[in-house]
Amino acid sequence: MTGTLVLAGTPIGDISDAPPRLAEELAGADVVAAEDTRRLRRLTQALGVTPKGRVVSYFEGNETARTPELVEELAGGARVLLVTDAGMPSVSDPGYRLVAAAVERDIRVTAVPGPSAVLTALALSGLPVDRFCFEGFLPRKAGERLGRLREVADERRTLVYFEAPHRLDDTLAAMAEVFGDERRAAVCRELTKTYEEVRRGPLAELAAWAAEGVRGEITVVVEGAPEKGPEEIDDAELVRRVRVREEAGERRKEAIAAVAAEAGLPKRQVFDAVVAAKNADGRGPGGR
Repeated sequence: MTGTLVLAGTPIGDISDAPPRLAEELAGADVVAAEDTRRLRRLTQALGVTPKGRVVSYFEGNETARTPELVEELAGGARVLLVTDAGMPSVSDPGYRLVAAAVERDIRVTAVPGPSAVLTALALSGLPVDRFCFEGFLPRKAGERLGRLREVADERRTLVYFEAPHRLDDTLAAMAEVFGDERRAAVCRELTKTYEEVRRGPLAELAAWAAEGVRGEITVVVEGAPEKGPEEIDDAELVRRVRVREEAGERRKEAIAAVAAEAGLPKRQVFDAVVAAKNADGRGPGGR
């Protein structure tokens, strides 16, 4: 019989947020894989629990090499508990490789739900939370960071990012450049800790604030792109677009439908513009 992999959420700040089951799992697991064994020691001391199982490190530097070892433990029937420094494993933290490897071997994977900086920041942001996407950490290099932001410039869902405090001002400035100065956002700092702060406002304003220096663990929540209305296109431009498509080989009916769709306009409006142009010059789009 194979064992069970348990992903356990740990407090992101306030130790009293630890779920009761966390102490039970820490005490009973055969193996505890921790992102930082020193932080694990502080956590177990605060919870008043002593792990009975073997404690091993499992972090970005050894994740690839240690995963097969842990999978073999699981295949042999062990209960392996995975914890990271804060929040849920696998969410911008070690864990994904181990989960994928366990699933590949048909090993049971379960979780002890716990605190999450992503969901906490979303809830506190004051921005829409019905639809959102988590983007993790942006690239450190300015060009790559801008490129990643441009990929989601038209994303309608609320965006959530993690960021290091010393890069926050550059990141917010880049967001203002790509998303617009007035796009609303919230910078959530030191969530659940003594100096918790949520700063809300337009991106340009937040970038100016961050330029003075910010400390602590940072989660940034950014409003999604506004819904685009119909393009403001005059009739001459509509006719030009239809002609371009016709000259490329499209039938007039299909060209009108395509132009209407890309401009967000009724087909009848584009058709009327084409007819008016035909009556005006006696040939219509494409001379047909």
